[in-house]
Amino acid sequence: MKYYSPPPDKSATIRALLLAAAANGSARVENPLCCGDTEAALGCLEALGVRHCRDGRAIIVEGRGLRGLKKPDGPLDAGESGALARLLAGLMAGQSFPSEITGRGTLLKRPMAPVAEALAKLGAKVRTSRGLLPLVIKPARLKGARINGVDSAQIKSALLLAGLYAGGPISITEKFQTRDHTERLLALMGARIIKDGRRIRLEPGPLTARPFEVPGDISSAAPFITAALLAGRELRVENCGLNPGRLGFTDALIKMGAKIELSPASAFPEPAGSLTVGLSRLKAAAFRPAGIPAMIDEVPLLAVAAAAAPGVTTISGVQALKAKESDRVASTLALLASLGVKASYSRGALKINGVKKFRAVSPVDTFNDHRIAMAAAAASVVCPGLEIRNPGCVDKSYPGFWRDFKKLF
Repeated sequence: MKYYSPPPDKSATIRALLLAAAANGSARVENPLCCGDTEAALGCLEALGVRHCRDGRAIIVEGRGLRGLKKPDGPLDAGESGALARLLAGLMAGQSFPSEITGRGTLLKRPMAPVAEALAKLGAKVRTSRGLLPLVIKPARLKGARINGVDSAQIKSALLLAGLYAGGPISITEKFQTRDHTERLLALMGARIIKDGRRIRLEPGPLTARPFEVPGDISSAAPFITAALLAGRELRVENCGLNPGRLGFTDALIKMGAKIELSPASAFPEPAGSLTVGLSRLKAAAFRPAGIPAMIDEVPLLAVAAAAAPGVTTISGVQALKAKESDRVASTLALLASLGVKASYSRGALKINGVKKFRAVSPVDTFNDHRIAMAAAAASVVCPGLEIRNPGCVDKSYPGFWRDFKKLF
């Protein structure tokens, strides 16, 4: 049995920093992830007049309250983080000053029209550049509204942040249930929020700073879980977030025959604990669109697992992957081709023909996408000689990935 503890959760870290900045009082964020995306978040907060300091493994954020942020001297740089850009848009929509959000690298090619259109339903004035960054946000009087069919956790979170400034309650109904880190943190900080399944109701009002410990990132653990299953090894993942909105990948693997046991240790504000991966024999399966939001970051890994399972696996509802750090549909197909696996994409669905053994047909092009690099790493444990180009792109979300992976595999 091998033991592994993943790095802190990136999604939870970014949300905790933004909400702490808008809260009244000083918040201690324990065990935050330190990577390019979270450093970009801190840089944006500094530009908004939010002070922070580091104390051991914690970041202490001096909140300025909903109305205490200051006008930045220039554009807010979200780096390469789509989550940061979209959540910042929600926060900035409620301010009394204009702002601009930009970014770098692949983020400049990622769609921003959906978040601008969603915020407009609250009365926000958000302009894109032909659907892309930069976002130009002008002061506006936000209003309460009912918004249905939200299918993105990032857009939902942007709406909730803007909703704190609205003139009345907002109600959001999700198309599919997505990760709920923002709702949990809002509840922790005293927001008047009620969640009932896919329905969320938020009343505007102030937040109170509260300490928060970031759990381990199950998305960062996913390559290790996949590698253990492929290599036929037992693995125990400790100190890991077990948010139900993030368990789609483990649920999918269990459907394919994986023996995975969850052991929750805490429930609020974030469920966390450990999970154990046992020796398993994977089989092909079919996955519907409703399950994709809970494993949106792990689809390339699921594709690798499916490639090692006898039969044909279908993963439907993955069209949103075409607008990630890379066109993740195309890059996943290219990865599978490098392993000698036949796969195709049509009408929003991936179809993967499982093989008995991977073959290093060609080097893996990561397309500068950390999720593709991690999926290739998992495949490499049963594909000797597999070359992975630009493996350093994993630093975006997991700077120590290759060190940790080599220790276990």
